[in-house]
Amino acid sequence: MAVFTDKTIVLTGASTGIGRALSLELAPQGPRLVLAARDEERLERVASECRALGAKRAIAVKADVTAPEACGRVVERAVAEFGGIDVLVNNAGISMIARFDEIRDLSVFERILRVNYLGAVYMTHHALPHLKRSRGLIVAVASLTGLTGVPTRTGYSASKHAMIGFFDSLRVELLDSGVDVTVVAPDFVVSEIHRRSFGPDGQPLGATPMQEEKIMSAAECARRIARAMERRQRLAVLSLRGRLGRYVRLFAPGLIDRIALKAVREGK
Repeated sequence: MAVFTDKTIVLTGASTGIGRALSLELAPQGPRLVLAARDEERLERVASECRALGAKRAIAVKADVTAPEACGRVVERAVAEFGGIDVLVNNAGISMIARFDEIRDLSVFERILRVNYLGAVYMTHHALPHLKRSRGLIVAVASLTGLTGVPTRTGYSASKHAMIGFFDSLRVELLDSGVDVTVVAPDFVVSEIHRRSFGPDGQPLGATPMQEEKIMSAAECARRIARAMERRQRLAVLSLRGRLGRYVRLFAPGLIDRIALKAVREGK
């Protein structure tokens, strides 16, 4: 039997990108999926795909994670339908691509924090009592930018640093509770998040600056996240350069700065 057979998994940001890919990756194991996002039409299509791939159930719940009450409704729906929650995957996210000295709309920073950081806090707050009962798993889909600074991503990087700090602290609080916390730090991934990233004027870019053929696919990212979930891994850094960078930064932090700058300039 697969690890997540008959388990109830709540997954935010499930309509596109990594969230959609992870839903499809987990579906063949036969879980009960509660998929949350703002785009109800796309979400319903993902739920249908998951059922076709083998999910026992897959329901779509329209929700904006920046609203605490909306997060509460997602959890209530999961418990009403399936009796509890075994896994919470905090994946919903938005980004930016702009130098700080070019920013003309400072609301970008608040909007990013509300989705990437506070959205995960709100979902976790509502789900935690149920996760304690199931001795379940919390997954935080953060970013490599949450471990090291990346140019043109100041607001995004800050939100992911906050996310990792929150879940690292929560992990300590949950010692001996049976609830584990897995933090995931992907590198650049092919996803609509780049096209939807805020530019200097606070509007979505509409196009990606990334060389998508040279970065990780969402499907591969999802496979690596699923493996980390199955192992209830503490921290999963999903790229080789990310893993190496964590150690090189200890004795050559300036080199990591230059590598980050080069990666952004080349879009890979």
